[in-house]
Amino acid sequence: MGRYLLGRVGQAVFSIFVIVTLVFALVRLTGDPSSIYVDERALIEVQERVRERLGLDRPLYEQYGTYIAGLITLDLGESFTGRPVLEILLERLPATVSLALVAMGITLLVGVPLGIMAAVYRNSVADTFARGVALLGQSIPSFVLAIMLVLAFAVWLPLFPVAFRSGPSSYILPAVTMAGVAVAGVVRLIRSSMLDVLDSDYVRMARAKGLSSRSIIIKYAFRSALIPILTYTSLLLGIFMNGSVVVESIFGWPGVGKMVLDSVSIRDFPVVQGAVIMIAIIFITINLIVDVLYALLDPRIRYR
Repeated sequence: MGRYLLGRVGQAVFSIFVIVTLVFALVRLTGDPSSIYVDERALIEVQERVRERLGLDRPLYEQYGTYIAGLITLDLGESFTGRPVLEILLERLPATVSLALVAMGITLLVGVPLGIMAAVYRNSVADTFARGVALLGQSIPSFVLAIMLVLAFAVWLPLFPVAFRSGPSSYILPAVTMAGVAVAGVVRLIRSSMLDVLDSDYVRMARAKGLSSRSIIIKYAFRSALIPILTYTSLLLGIFMNGSVVVESIFGWPGVGKMVLDSVSIRDFPVVQGAVIMIAIIFITINLIVDVLYALLDPRIRYR
């Protein structure tokens, strides 16, 4: 296990290096950000002074070398607005993380019981209801669901705030919007995984031995379905933790997703690069944790 973890950490560092290099090159293809801060009719001297202040007058290889050297010392540089990038990220991260945890909680609290119910009571009214919820969740785009929730619970029935992070009630609408599609995937995945297990020979043998239905569902069916569920929910958590651009933009949520969108629109290269690094680290860390949990859930899995 130790050798495996060491190898995965090495892969993670290499992956982050490749991502940083790609983002460094791609964001500079969007154009010169100095044109946003200075009118194109300004004097050449003024334009050159702005480019010098932003560090864009140096060759690309020098800019790249400076940025990599800063990453080694955990220095993400400064935004074109003058603030440290790390300070901006740490300021926005709590809003995104808290919203992601609420959305994941809603996803699991709704999706897991519905998926189990659909598998246990196959082809019943409960199964039809669960599949209907999954179908609606996968059919309605996030921006449409967000608008419907705002109209229903903020305009017609003023129960929750329309926008901004203003208290516990302000989490409800954006979290439900983020969980809409996620619940649909969890329901369908749990249902299909548990149905495969419930139709297996060893479950029939357990029933023949007189084990209770509850024991069979929890100990055999649900536990066997946990590995694909763990894989899917880890991807969801990574997406939630990195901020949903659509949801955060609609609800004016001061999170990472909206920050990245605003930074791209003004070509703030250091902030975009810092956000991408943070997103990559979050995804890689979650995947590493999930790989370790595989061995704990399934004794057949061993890392050598």
